[in-house]
Amino acid sequence: MPCNPEILKSVPLFSLLDDDETAVLAAHVDRKGFAAHERIYKIGDPSGPAYVVVSGRVRVTTVDEDSQEVTVEESGNGEFFGFALMLDQTPHQTSAVALEETTCLEISRDDIEALLTRKPLAGMDLLTTLGCQFHAAQGLVRIRASRNLNEVIEEKATWGERLADSVAGFGGSWTFIILFSVAILIYAFANIVLGRSAWDPYPFILLNLFLSMLAAIQAPVIMMSQNRQDQRDRLRDELDFDVNRRAEAEIKGLAAKLNALDDKIDDVNSLLRKRAS
Repeated sequence: MPCNPEILKSVPLFSLLDDDETAVLAAHVDRKGFAAHERIYKIGDPSGPAYVVVSGRVRVTTVDEDSQEVTVEESGNGEFFGFALMLDQTPHQTSAVALEETTCLEISRDDIEALLTRKPLAGMDLLTTLGCQFHAAQGLVRIRASRNLNEVIEEKATWGERLADSVAGFGGSWTFIILFSVAILIYAFANIVLGRSAWDPYPFILLNLFLSMLAAIQAPVIMMSQNRQDQRDRLRDELDFDVNRRAEAEIKGLAAKLNALDDKIDDVNSLLRKRAS
């Protein structure tokens, strides 16, 4: 179905084209409708045209390393998808499904070539708009890129917090217990052997003062390290929650697909009964 030039003017991708350039492109671009839940293309399909959504919504998905379906984007009115693969003529690395009744513009490589042949300056307008879209996509990737939150905590940790972790780690080790016990025994034995010449005779009041000062300093340092551990635990709980929420979404998606399949089977059964009667 031919495309109305006015429709192209409302699409951000072609917003910089003048009237003549829009008319040339409209003469080559076709409109195509898709029913709700209809697949537009799937992963592995040969490269085809790119699409611009005129009305409706389209979900573009891919499959990650865990064989889980991941939503790349949901394109609405005026948004496009499939342009990169249309230009480099490689098989599709994503799948696209219409979420509702959708109308799209099909734009092939030949359509772009015809426009650039007759209106070479239109290429700069398209590149400008595509560049803005790519920058927006890169910003989204930077925001949504998955990082190890424990690494983020370590990067933001101050010198005092790292020192507190080191002190707490050493203070809770057998090395500290053994060294500390040996030091106390040597201290006590030396003062007993020296007798009246001892700097801290029994009951070792100076040693008790040192131990009290050590305990007073060590306790808040350990609490600082414990607070950081609590922060890590909260992050771990949040990550577990995200995983559970994703699993719940996958289960809901699977249930929706099963329900849609049941509906299709019922429609086929109804059609067969009608034909049999």
